[in-house]
Amino acid sequence: MGTNPEELIGAAHAGCFSMQLSFLLNEAGFTADNIDTAASVNFLDGTIVSIELNLTATIPNIGEEKFQEIAMAAKAKCPISRLLNAEIILTAALV
Repeated sequence: MGTNPEELIGAAHAGCFSMQLSFLLNEAGFTADNIDTAASVNFLDGTIVSIELNLTATIPNIGEEKFQEIAMAAKAKCPISRLLNAEIILTAALV
């Protein structure tokens, strides 16, 4: 079985979010050693109702509060997040 459109949207969203996060981290003076984002698309009656972004990142010298602040800003500024008319749920873990 091949990839369905919802999976492609999820993959695009995860990639776009990760790039936005990396950009904002660099802008704030941080460089991530690792950014791993997975997206789960929740589909109901032919409509995407929500997307869950699960982020795990390793970023030297950043505190939890600053990490969460930048992660939430990346969610808000990500072009795909802004495009979708769905709830975007972010779970972010600094490891």
